[in-house]
Amino acid sequence: MRKKNSNSWIFPLVTVIMLLSSCASRQDIIYFQDAGNFETLVSDNAFSPKFKVDDLISIHVSTLNPEASAPFNLVVGVSQDAGSNPGIGGGQQVSYLVDKDGEIDFPVLGKVKVEGLSQEELRVKLRNLLSEYLKDPIINIRILNFTVTVLGEVQRPGTYPVTGEQITILEALGLAGDLTIRGLRGNILVIRDFDGTKVYNRIDLTSKNAMKSPVYYLTQNDVVYVEPNNSAVSSSSLDSRVTIAISIVSLLVTTSVILITRN
Repeated sequence: MRKKNSNSWIFPLVTVIMLLSSCASRQDIIYFQDAGNFETLVSDNAFSPKFKVDDLISIHVSTLNPEASAPFNLVVGVSQDAGSNPGIGGGQQVSYLVDKDGEIDFPVLGKVKVEGLSQEELRVKLRNLLSEYLKDPIINIRILNFTVTVLGEVQRPGTYPVTGEQITILEALGLAGDLTIRGLRGNILVIRDFDGTKVYNRIDLTSKNAMKSPVYYLTQNDVVYVEPNNSAVSSSSLDSRVTIAISIVSLLVTTSVILITRN
């Protein structure tokens, strides 16, 4: 009995060491720590996504006279029975790719510069250009390839489509299942592309001022990377040492048992 208990402290000790290595403080995991109760924060972050090269855009023009607006809504896959009513018979409206010059090739109007414009700015521009042909056109615009990618210490890393006109970094992290307990909330990296140039920005989600950050609202094709916190890094560095320690302890225990048995 005594021989059996002589080595019983070893495994609990190793377990405690592993648990302590993965501990994180409250300050590491709480969002918006400096936000007061019933505090009001007025944000002047008036954000609207801008069109970029390689964006895929859906533009639909409608008026009280469908026949007049039909030439501005190209449709593919229309059956012959559809006649003069595009969109009937299994047709799909053509989308527009922003080329390397930041332009789209729009029906009747030809090349239209869209890069750097918001949806509302493009809507106003097209309305002015179409005023020569249509009366009071209604123009609906959507970015079809609006996605954000979330990587690192989150529950579900991946690329997520955005169905609305904008998305915040909190909503993107929500799509990815939120940060893991090991995610570094105070220094999240957002990688943004401007005409082939990568811009790196960081945001601190432990502060209420995160909502004033230029990357609080994400743009299409943004990449959000959540780094591991110090606890995760320390735990990772200890993994190999703990494995080695366990092997050594196991070897010592086995040797001790053999020696005791022989004696």
